[in-house]
Amino acid sequence: MPHPQEPPGGIHPLLAGRFSPYRFDPSAVVDDHALGLLLEAARWAPSAGNSQPWGFFVGRPGEPEHDRLLPHLAPSSARWATDAGLLVVTLTRRHVDDTGLLYSEFADHDLGQAVAHMTVQAQAMGLAAHQFRAFDLEGLTKELDPNPGWAVVSMVAIGKAAGGPPQGRERRGVADLRSAPWSSAE
Repeated sequence: MPHPQEPPGGIHPLLAGRFSPYRFDPSAVVDDHALGLLLEAARWAPSAGNSQPWGFFVGRPGEPEHDRLLPHLAPSSARWATDAGLLVVTLTRRHVDDTGLLYSEFADHDLGQAVAHMTVQAQAMGLAAHQFRAFDLEGLTKELDPNPGWAVVSMVAIGKAAGGPPQGRERRGVADLRSAPWSSAE
C-alpha cells in the first residue's frame, strides 16, 4: 500500500511527478517552440461560456520583457525565479463583455484552468512550473499597464528543475478534501 502522501498508482504520471521547484537550471533555455506549446496548452483550457478570459506577458532571460519583470519580484521569489528559462505573468479579464457586469465570478477560476494546462504541458516537455504571488502587484501592474478590466493575478516560473521534489512532501488527504468545508476549524 502506498504511503498516504504518495500518489496512488492510477494517477497520471505527469500529475504524480509534478512539483513546484525552488531551484531552476539557469543554463536551460525555453525556446520559441516550447513557449508556443505552453501557450497553446493554455489556449485549450475550458472556460465559462468559452470566454477565455486569460492573457499572458512572457519574458525569458536576455529579453527586455524579462528585465521589466525582475525589479518587481519579492526577494523570496527572486532567489529562485530569476534562474527559470521563462517568467509568465498571468492576467485575467474580470469584466464581462457587452454587459453591465463589472466582475466575472469565473474569470480567476478560468485563468487557473489555463495555468494548470500550461503546467501539465510543461511537465510533459520535461520542464517544471512554479506559480507564485511573491511580487509587487501594484508595481508590476503599473509597469505592464494592462487595458481596463484586466488584472495581474500571479506569475509562473517555468524551466528545467535543478533537482527533484523535496522529500516528505505533504498533501492533504482525500477524506479531508471532502470534509474540510463542513468540519469545525482547528
